[in-house]
Amino acid sequence: MKTAKIIGITAGLMLMGAPALAQDSGEIGYAKGALGYDALVAGQNEVALQQLEAAEKVDANDPARLINLGQVYARMGRTGDAARMFMAAMQGDRHFDLLLANGEVVDSRDAADQALQKLNSQFAGR
Repeated sequence: MKTAKIIGITAGLMLMGAPALAQDSGEIGYAKGALGYDALVAGQNEVALQQLEAAEKVDANDPARLINLGQVYARMGRTGDAARMFMAAMQGDRHFDLLLANGEVVDSRDAADQALQKLNSQFAGR
């Protein structure tokens, strides 16, 4: 079931790693650091990965968490892991609206699909 929850996320759909719009942080509705947002924006991929893996209050199947993990993995060259995270976000039972870097509001399944397509096109271009 779709909820009306809107969160900031580093979906990087237009450019891999582009930050989402946010007030103080892009983790709207989450504890600061729970989605690794600030670390992703700063290019601190290892820190973002640690934050995402340590976020005890964020469900392992939360689409925002999965998409941000996918972004971290993609940046680290772990394309298979990134693809798995994007696919899990697309196929999961939960989905909700995300606020993207360009200000567009998109369903998390669509955001994950776009991120996967971007990853595939970057991989194919190598």
